[in-house]
Amino acid sequence: MSNSSPADVCRDLPSLLSSFVDTFVDYSVSGIFLPPLNPNNPQQPLQTHYPTSSNRLIAVGDLHGDLPKTKEALRLANLIDASDRWIGKETTLVQIGDVLDRGGDELKILYFLEKLKREASRSGGQVITMNGNHEIMNVDGDFRYVTPSGLSEFIGWDRWFRVGNDMRSLCKGLEKPRDIFEGIPFRFKGVKEEFFHGIRVRIAALRPNGPIASRFLSPNVTVLVVGDSVFVHGGLLANHVSYGLERINEEVRDWINGLKGRVSPPYLRGRNSLVWLRKFSDSKESNCDCSLLEHVLETIPGAKRMIMGHTIQEVGINGVCENKAIRIDVGMSKGCINGLPEVLEIFNNSELRVLTSNRLYQKREKSLLETNQKEEAGFLVMRHGPKPVEVKS
Repeated sequence: MSNSSPADVCRDLPSLLSSFVDTFVDYSVSGIFLPPLNPNNPQQPLQTHYPTSSNRLIAVGDLHGDLPKTKEALRLANLIDASDRWIGKETTLVQIGDVLDRGGDELKILYFLEKLKREASRSGGQVITMNGNHEIMNVDGDFRYVTPSGLSEFIGWDRWFRVGNDMRSLCKGLEKPRDIFEGIPFRFKGVKEEFFHGIRVRIAALRPNGPIASRFLSPNVTVLVVGDSVFVHGGLLANHVSYGLERINEEVRDWINGLKGRVSPPYLRGRNSLVWLRKFSDSKESNCDCSLLEHVLETIPGAKRMIMGHTIQEVGINGVCENKAIRIDVGMSKGCINGLPEVLEIFNNSELRVLTSNRLYQKREKSLLETNQKEEAGFLVMRHGPKPVEVKS
C-alpha cells in the first residue's frame, strides 16, 4: 500500500487538478465546455502581418455585450451552425474590438470567441480578435460605459473564481492563489454603494495582469494587416506606422499582462489614438480626410484599404475615399442602436461584399446608385463598392 501523502499526490498531479478546476469554473461562468487546444496548432506569439488571407475573410464590427446579436452576425456569414459550432472551415474571422461595455454578455462573448478560436483551428480556419477603445478603457479602469448587468456578470464570475481557488487550496501541494483584490479600495467616490462590489470585481478582473485581462485580452492584436487590408478599431496615422505596428501590438500585450505599468500607452489615449480616431469615419465623405488616409496606406507595403469599427454607421457597413476606408460598426448591440447585424466578406483579398439581414438593403442600394456622388453619401454600395447580399438569419 502506498505511503504517499495527499500533498505528494497533489504535487504529482497539479496540472490535472488545475485543468479540472479551470474547466469547472469556465463552464459555471459561461455554460461552455472549451474544447482542448489543437495540439497540431499550438498558440502562437502575436502576429501582426498575414501575407494573405484564406480564400474567405469575414470582418465583424463592435459587439458590446450582446451575445444573441453576435451569434446572428456569425450565422449570417455561415460561420456557426444552429448549435453554435464552427462550420466556417478555412475562413478567417476578424472581430474588430469592443466586446466590452454597454451590455451584460461581455464574458459570455469572450468565452464564445475563445471556443470558436479553438474549433476553427482544427478546421484550418482562424479567429483573430482585436482590442477596441472599450477594452483599453476597462484595463485602464475607466468604467463609464459599464451597465448594471455587466457588473452582475462579473460578480457571478468572481463567485465561481473564488470557488475554484478554494478547491485549489484544498491541495497543499499547489501554489496558493494570489489575491486578485490586493490594493483595490472598498469604496469609490461618485459611485452608488450598491455598485461598489461590482466595481471592485471588475477592476480585479480587468486591470493589468488581472485574470480576465491576461487570459482574454492580452492575446488580442491592436492593429492587423491581412493581405492588402489593414484592420484597426479607430484608425491609423502615419506616426503610428512609423512607431511600428508589431511594436504596438507587443507593447499593448505586455501592458495588459502587467509588464508595462498601470496606465495605457499614449498611442491608445486621445482622439488621435489608434482606438479613438474618427478622421475616416464620418457619415459624409467631405468630412473624412481622404488624402491623409491615402498617405497612411502608402506607408504600409501592399495596403489598399483600412477597415475600422468604433463609429456607428446607421446606414450599415459602408465605405468612403474610393472604398479605401471601410466602416463596419453597425451598432448591432441593444446597448447601442440595436442595429441589424451585418458583416463584411472578402474573397481572395479583393472581392468585397456586405452580408446583411436587412430586407430594405437592395432598395437602399438602388437609391444610392441613382444619387449624384457629389452629395457624398459615403456608402460602400456606390458604383465600385462591395455588393450587398441579403441573408436570412
